[in-house]
Amino acid sequence: MPLITLFSAPKPFTDPHIVMIQRNAIKSWTLLEDVEVILLGDEVGLAEVAKEFGVRHFPNVKVNESGVPLISSMFEIARENSNDELLCIVNADMILMSDFVEAARRSRMLRDEFVLLSQRWDYDIASPLDFAEGWESRLRESVRKQNQLHRPAGSDFFLFPKNFYTDIPNFTIGRAGWDNWMIYKARAEHWAVIDCTPSVMIAHQNHDYSHLPDGKPHYEHPETNENIRLAGGQANVRYTILDATHQLADGKLIRPKMTSLRFTRKLELFLRAIFFFLPESMIENVVRPKRWQKRINKLFKS
Repeated sequence: MPLITLFSAPKPFTDPHIVMIQRNAIKSWTLLEDVEVILLGDEVGLAEVAKEFGVRHFPNVKVNESGVPLISSMFEIARENSNDELLCIVNADMILMSDFVEAARRSRMLRDEFVLLSQRWDYDIASPLDFAEGWESRLRESVRKQNQLHRPAGSDFFLFPKNFYTDIPNFTIGRAGWDNWMIYKARAEHWAVIDCTPSVMIAHQNHDYSHLPDGKPHYEHPETNENIRLAGGQANVRYTILDATHQLADGKLIRPKMTSLRFTRKLELFLRAIFFFLPESMIENVVRPKRWQKRINKLFKS
């Protein structure tokens, strides 16, 4: 029996670039040891791709009024149809390699209750990947040459024990807020939040936002506002990888190094706990001087 069930809700297989990067991602997942893959939704071309790659497909995902899948339904279907110990929701533009599985195995050995995430490496790609022998080494070299490690905001996968996250709100996939809530929830439950960036290269294939209404980034849409409301407000969607409790480095769990951004974040959480009755904006004005505002806002909108 595999250790991990990956599940994802890809976009329609219509736009040529989206088709290419999603095929690259799904193919990379099928090459991983100890992993099975579930694709969710009834988007154009998805059933055919699932059959081609020999992965399971469940079309009957609940959607919002715009027809976009709900994360609560995705989690429910994945949990009900997996016998594996770990689940992992992952965006369909992410290329995973063998170090991902090793990080999952290692984290499981070191902690019973944990959530695994990482920063991503943004990668410009214009042609299908060649998955011939040695493809991982070639890809790593190419990604390093582009040198686009994304800021510690916007999480593209979460790996966790199967019995976690049983009370997911009806977030809309592909809109902002839900991934931040996942970190907030883990911290609230006192689970170890493990940032495996030092040990894993997760490659995000860059794309535009033409698949979204008006081609606008996801954080500019009303469905993002609804995600924030379901998360319990702005305070609960301020969580990022900066809020990880541990990092996985050289096979060991270490405490993240203190940086100015992490210090600011810890101070904010401390003050929120004490002065919970004050408006969120007041706390932000205290812990985030004006010289930080532009930098912080850019971080959370990435």
